[in-house]
Amino acid sequence: MDKILKLLEDDATLTPEQIAVMLSKEVGDIKEAVEKYEKNGVILGYKAIIDWDKTDREYVSALIEVKVTPQRDRGFDRIAEKIYNYPEVQSLYLMSGGFDFALIIEGKTMKEVAYFVAQKLAPIEFVTSTATHFVLKKYKDKGVVYGNTEIDERGNMPL
Repeated sequence: MDKILKLLEDDATLTPEQIAVMLSKEVGDIKEAVEKYEKNGVILGYKAIIDWDKTDREYVSALIEVKVTPQRDRGFDRIAEKIYNYPEVQSLYLMSGGFDFALIIEGKTMKEVAYFVAQKLAPIEFVTSTATHFVLKKYKDKGVVYGNTEIDERGNMPL
């Protein structure tokens, strides 16, 4: 039933009837599987991908690298919980490499993002350093290409 999950990940608007046809399955089986995935927390939610640059909404996004000192007996989880509970935080990842966490935040202005880092993120106990990178333009997000999506007869995007 992983095929159901992939189909929904690619297009959450698909109906159980459409999925059943695509997979040559019974509609009842698809509905039952989706309900089970939702109940067990495999499917966490359904979201639309919006190109906010085509709207009146003004905002900035930033990727912030964070170094921390993990807590004894709790590792990174307690620090992560403090960070992801801020409403500005859209995504939070534990990373390998030169920093421990990568988070994506949104704010109305660069100043608002800087305030978040200086007043909320950096003072968290065990946070040792941060590096903020502002997103200048989105080209692709969650598998969706933004902007110029013209494709030629060979399936290539023009340069």
